[in-house]
Amino acid sequence: MQISNFIFFIILLSSLLLFSYNFKKIYRNINLGKGGVDSNNKKERWKRVIFIAFGQSKMFDKPFVAILHLIVYVAFILINIELIEIVIDGLFGTHRIFSFLGLFYDFLIGSFEILAFLVLISVIIFLVRRNVIKIKRFMSSEMKGWPTIDGNLILVFEILLMLAFLTMNASDSILQNYYPKKYIDVGYFPVSNLFIVPLIKNLNSNTLIIIERFCWWFHIIGILGFLNYLAISKHLHILLAFPSTYYSKLDPRGKFSNMDSVNNEVKLMLDPNADNFSQTNEINPGNFGAKDVKDLTWLQLLNSYSCTECGRCTSECPANVTGKKLSPRKIMMDVRDRIEEVGNNIEKKGKDFDDGKSLLNDYIKPEELWACTSCNACVEACPINIDPLSIILDLRRYSVMEESSAPVELNNVFSNIENNGAPWPFPATDRLNWKEND
Repeated sequence: MQISNFIFFIILLSSLLLFSYNFKKIYRNINLGKGGVDSNNKKERWKRVIFIAFGQSKMFDKPFVAILHLIVYVAFILINIELIEIVIDGLFGTHRIFSFLGLFYDFLIGSFEILAFLVLISVIIFLVRRNVIKIKRFMSSEMKGWPTIDGNLILVFEILLMLAFLTMNASDSILQNYYPKKYIDVGYFPVSNLFIVPLIKNLNSNTLIIIERFCWWFHIIGILGFLNYLAISKHLHILLAFPSTYYSKLDPRGKFSNMDSVNNEVKLMLDPNADNFSQTNEINPGNFGAKDVKDLTWLQLLNSYSCTECGRCTSECPANVTGKKLSPRKIMMDVRDRIEEVGNNIEKKGKDFDDGKSLLNDYIKPEELWACTSCNACVEACPINIDPLSIILDLRRYSVMEESSAPVELNNVFSNIENNGAPWPFPATDRLNWKEND
């Protein structure tokens, strides 16, 4: 084994081990949530994965952006097929090991180049939309700082990766004329021959070898670096969008879930044969709703890690549109930030450590929660069926049922229901008095 092959092996192994370590932490954080996630009707769930996660069908309400995103997505999957060849070449010192495929190999490389060119165009458009046109949903307060830097970083990185890929092919195609034994006369390079070869064709062979090797190493190290960058980036949705979509709720929009403990208590009250004083009828409901991330379900935590921060939910939210502080995207980002904080505390100070903070109040303010109209616009708008509303409702439940904290208007309704059996501020005997005025 040559020293370059050994170095490549160490880089590859280190990258995979680091990815495994980071992903295990994310998996642990997600599993801090509660169970009780529905997984019935597997046929419908797999249909959603195919059409929504893979097919990105919900993005096509904005066709232009959807097509650009689809190009980048398809290119990400297909071009990385070449990663298999690069890994084998790196480990065993070969060069274009799959070249024996002949014309099919030429077709693959040519297709990859065309896709790389389309990705370059798409990503440049995305950068312009974010930083020049400044689309409103990318300018919200929660997007300041790291979220904006993260979005721009990955776009610039994709440009560099595609340029490295095309430049590697361009220098390789020229070197095939100089060193036919090492650089096999194989491959079809429509884009690199058109745009890059004219720029480097007059360079000497040693310089071309340096360029080809540099781009080869940059491409593979860049991809391995991107793999580990996912753990701290919104682009984790590349992996987690599929389970998030699979486990998303199948219930009709607007159907609220009832807490089992409350259901059981109501049934007990309505059962004429039940002994309300029997020890067997005691109910231990635990917490009502959610105060912190451990009170949420693991699916809600998975959703927070899957969020693409695209802002479609916020741009469709009627509360946000009318100037309220509620942003469904911020809700998901806050949940992810809090679960990361809790996970780090567990890692450093033990699972029983309490930092005195909570998702409710410290991250998400009551003003945000009560601005929500429960209209489900955010859920409908999300490209991968993330459900911010379920988190909002669970936090509201805790506020009302554990802290007796709610807007004055709502507390008046609760009081009227308790005292009068209806939301109106007068007893049942007076409800028909309005007709006396006719």
